Amino acid sequence: MTPFIYQGLASRVVFGPGKLEHLAEEMDRLGVRRALVLTTPEQAHLGERVAAILGDRAAGLYPHAVMHVPVEVARAARVEAERRAADCCLAIGGGSTIGLGKAIALESGLPILAVPTTYAGSEMTPIYGLTENRLKKTGRDARVLPRTVIYDPELTLSLPAGISACSGMNAMAHAVEALYAQDANPIVSLMAEESIRALAESLPGVVADPQDLEARSRALYGAWLAGICLGSVGMAIHHKLCHTLGGTFNLPHAQAHSVVLPHAVHYNREAAAGPLARAARALGGRSAEDVGALLFALNRRLGIPASLAELGLPEEGPAETAEIACASPYYNPRPFERQPIEALLTRAWQGLPPG
Repeated sequence: MTPFIYQGLASRVVFGPGKLEHLAEEMDRLGVRRALVLTTPEQAHLGERVAAILGDRAAGLYPHAVMHVPVEVARAARVEAERRAADCCLAIGGGSTIGLGKAIALESGLPILAVPTTYAGSEMTPIYGLTENRLKKTGRDARVLPRTVIYDPELTLSLPAGISACSGMNAMAHAVEALYAQDANPIVSLMAEESIRALAESLPGVVADPQDLEARSRALYGAWLAGICLGSVGMAIHHKLCHTLGGTFNLPHAQAHSVVLPHAVHYNREAAAGPLARAARALGGRSAEDVGALLFALNRRLGIPASLAELGLPEEGPAETAEIACASPYYNPRPFERQPIEALLTRAWQGLPPG
């Protein structure tokens, strides 16, 4: 056995259809009384529903979360939480909303109750991200880990098929990179393989019938496992590239993850052959060499955009992204090499399969 360290994360998880109605009970367990409800502008109606459930225990609705958590948005939200005398944040939505809750918690220490409506996974991690001057910086802090997470698959039924597919592949990326993380361990690797399998099996069903509650539940289960992976071990080249694409070019987060993942995994196919063999098994393949092509084919089956160009990356984007990523690389089983990385990003920009 290879020596390892496993650190469990202290979150309470409540999973099942209809569990949104248990919000007040979960607030009681946390010992909090007034929740500032956070959403994006597009999900304000959902925030209003939550506020109605909470009644006078809602400190108000703050529907201003946006992608990549700009520092100015984070500052304004902290001021609002203090003004409304909130003693917790209730973040309902995807990674943008939960990220805003984390930005508030980072300085205020307010506990977070998270209700994910996508498959992003941020709710299970002590990782936060803030964007300033076109650069997204991430960090880890125990204060930003949501104390309670409610997974209600019914809340994902309204998530459009295209967004569901990209959000699910974003979760897949967490699980895949956990397999070859610098601090990988047997427990997280088991979760990662199960997550990849659950997502690969369920996402086609979600896209075929967005109202299929069983497929939605299994996808959310896979996303939960992927979130644990993301919060438990470090990530590698794929996440570095996507953080750069998001922070520097403001590309949509989940879509960028989906497009880049097959290419980033193919980059690591030899250096991480053993761990990626587990991903291949979960995807129905045989070896690490298969994984990039299998993920690319799954993207096509799910109707995910084929290229970074479609997402708005300019033609010079691959070169600039490669330069920024190589200037401050994450751990990766294969060293960051500027020209090969620019080449893989160029293929992703063109919509070509990994190669």
